[in-house]
Amino acid sequence: MPKHSKTNKSIHHGLETMSQSVATKIPSPLMGSTRRQALGVVGYTLLGGSSIAQTAIKTSYTGLQCGEVMVNVDGFSVPVYRSAPIDSSGKVLKGLPVVLVISEIFGVHEYIADVTRRFAKAGYFAIAPELFIRQGDPQAYSNMQSLMREVVSKVPDAQVMHDLDACVQWAAKEGADTSRLGINGFCWGGRVSWLYAQINPKVKAAVAWYGRLTGEHSQLQPVHPIERVMDLKAPVLGLYGGQDASISPAVVEEMRAALKDAGDRGVLAAKLSQIKIYPNVGHAFHADYRPTYNQVAAEDGWQKALSWFEQNGLN
Repeated sequence: MPKHSKTNKSIHHGLETMSQSVATKIPSPLMGSTRRQALGVVGYTLLGGSSIAQTAIKTSYTGLQCGEVMVNVDGFSVPVYRSAPIDSSGKVLKGLPVVLVISEIFGVHEYIADVTRRFAKAGYFAIAPELFIRQGDPQAYSNMQSLMREVVSKVPDAQVMHDLDACVQWAAKEGADTSRLGINGFCWGGRVSWLYAQINPKVKAAVAWYGRLTGEHSQLQPVHPIERVMDLKAPVLGLYGGQDASISPAVVEEMRAALKDAGDRGVLAAKLSQIKIYPNVGHAFHADYRPTYNQVAAEDGWQKALSWFEQNGLN
């Protein structure tokens, strides 16, 4: 895949200037029948297994317009799965609040697409951009190690932030109300939720499901969420599992302490942020297509996410 040529700016600069973006709909039925038919080769076959049929949630398309569009970002077409409520004539309602839905490392497969439909059912203009697409299409991979090595590890934070800005601008052109902007991310996307809430003052609220808080530094990932708590522009709800082998409870408690310290020093978004730890669940407890799914924690977290957005002025 061609590489993005405009990612040299450090994430510290905030990438506040949005690019001009134009979306083109892919010819397809309302439900979307393009790449989304493949929906999750890695996520579903490698991680889901036999648990899919028993636990995967399928949200109805009734009352929604759903499908993939292409958002032009500096001449590069980024696939975006969009779900939004429609009126009696089938047109997407205007003035809807916006929620960015950020995927795990497996990209925008059916689980993520379904999450956008769940948000749409709650009254949101929900969009899930394929943020790995410049480096490669996650749907083309059936091996997680290859996916990580060849695609995910090569994605710059600055590129991700820039693409999200472009998606927000596109949503505004579609008639959505981007003054009511939220972001919801899972795993890899949970880290992105923290970062985006730290650089974009337009974000009203963020939800980070088991998003990584620390890590090694590199040119592509120069800073991690725990290091930028003083920069928070919007309150974040962090949802974590107490048995998560990849994000230890100790690190989550460090983040809680950092939020308190920043709040005491006058950072309102940090003061308002909250972290919820579900003591008896592990990583990816919301991922209903995976064996890690925990229905009780997932449903509780989902209700908390909806309430979080509502109490912070999104809906």
